Amino acid sequence: MVDLRAYEKLHTIALLKDVVRKWWNVELAFADSRGYVIDHAEGRVIPPDNDFCRLALFSKEGFRGCNDSVKGARDKLRTSGSGRRAIVHECHLGFDVVACPLVLDGDFAGFLFVSGSVHGDLSPVAGEALLRKIRDLAPSAPEHAGLAASLPRIPKLDETQLDHLRDLLELGCTEIEDFHAEQKKREREVSSLSQELGERYRFENIVGTSRAMQGVYRLLEKIIESDSTVLIQGESGTGKELIARAIHYNGPRAKKAFVGQNCSAFNDNLLESALFGHVKGSFTGAIKDKKGLFEIADGGTFFLDEVGDMSPSLQVKLLRVLQEGSFTPVGGTEQRQVDVRVIAATHKDLVKLVERGEFREDLFYRINVIKVQVPPLRDRMDDLAVLLEHFLRKHFRPRPGAVRTRPPRLSAEALLVMQGYAWPGNIRELENEIERCMVLGGDVDEIPAELLSQRLQDGSRLPPRVPAPVIPTYDRAGSLKDAVEALERDLIHQGLIRTHWNKSQLAKELGISRSNLIMKVEKYGLEK
Repeated sequence: MVDLRAYEKLHTIALLKDVVRKWWNVELAFADSRGYVIDHAEGRVIPPDNDFCRLALFSKEGFRGCNDSVKGARDKLRTSGSGRRAIVHECHLGFDVVACPLVLDGDFAGFLFVSGSVHGDLSPVAGEALLRKIRDLAPSAPEHAGLAASLPRIPKLDETQLDHLRDLLELGCTEIEDFHAEQKKREREVSSLSQELGERYRFENIVGTSRAMQGVYRLLEKIIESDSTVLIQGESGTGKELIARAIHYNGPRAKKAFVGQNCSAFNDNLLESALFGHVKGSFTGAIKDKKGLFEIADGGTFFLDEVGDMSPSLQVKLLRVLQEGSFTPVGGTEQRQVDVRVIAATHKDLVKLVERGEFREDLFYRINVIKVQVPPLRDRMDDLAVLLEHFLRKHFRPRPGAVRTRPPRLSAEALLVMQGYAWPGNIRELENEIERCMVLGGDVDEIPAELLSQRLQDGSRLPPRVPAPVIPTYDRAGSLKDAVEALERDLIHQGLIRTHWNKSQLAKELGISRSNLIMKVEKYGLEK
């Protein structure tokens, strides 16, 4: 059964709620496929501006009668033939229940409805009958004395207004169905892309299909078979080591060793010993000969991470290895030969380091034979959905005895916050955030925005919660269609200005498909 609560937050639904409340003093509500009112299931009872409905809803028998009336509307929706989608049903008190079905994935998933109004004036006889029904349902209620005066205040809709209300409910259901279809399509695309990544791209653990990553893949496919030195440049957390491993494990040296060393992890003496090894007695604590990492990587690949942090003296020794394939261990006198493919990586601008004399120019040209630029996450936000799916699956650990076997999903609000964040820590920060949310979320099916780190919520360029639109005042003498269109045009126009005419971003904020938004922009003449 589809959870309809998520659709209550769509801007279209928030707008419709405000419209029907403003024009007719009634409340828009959801019911599921069983006819259960969503608000009631969550312990919320929101009556329309109708004293009789309020008394009924807050009495035991009246509450049961109201729920039975909603279920009656469900039955009528299921058996209604062709024609208009929205139907008018009479509740146990004689008020109208105007309902429109929601069809999601080809099945009846529930309906939108409005209740508590009448069409036309109540006759004296009907008014007396209504007063008797309320006295029978809530005999001890103290409000009975003034109920007769409430009869004229019951919301009234003539036939034209009733048709407008039905139009409005049908519009709301259509928007929800379009949004649901768009979400399902997106999920299928993410799943298809994930499968395609596994089949098309052999590079282990690299996820992404954006244009920037396509360029990286094309370059990797060209260089994996060569033995040339590679320089990988990119910000911290972009996955430089993953790129290095992809080059090694998809190339001719895949069966040999892959050895990595971060050049900023040790001081000069320790790093020199780690890279080139040492002989017994060369320094205090050197109680035996020790092979260096270059020697261990012989025949394979040596990954030098943060090579820009290497001291000038070690740069000289590294240059010798690259040019001649030879080095001398610390404290030794004999040269040793190795056959190693070197892949270097750095987050620094080596050109500027060369200009300042902090990095040898000859070494720079020696390691910069082939350069791979890894884009930061903020420049490949098209990959965010695929990366989220990947990390949700990666860190999902079903608890013993748990019924759920699939990882949770992100709420629309959480995704909006993530899309607006600059991700200074790049992929590493994104993965850590997902792992954190899954730990804190426990067994939730949907990760809400509230679970996101405060730095994401504070640093997002988009608000995590977009406030409901302010409804301007329109002439009540106009038609409902004109008023709704004016409201919709105003909302879209303000959104386009706020997002600098970014239709994809605005469509996500409004909870509609991008194609639907484009049609509305053309309809209202809002092109920039």
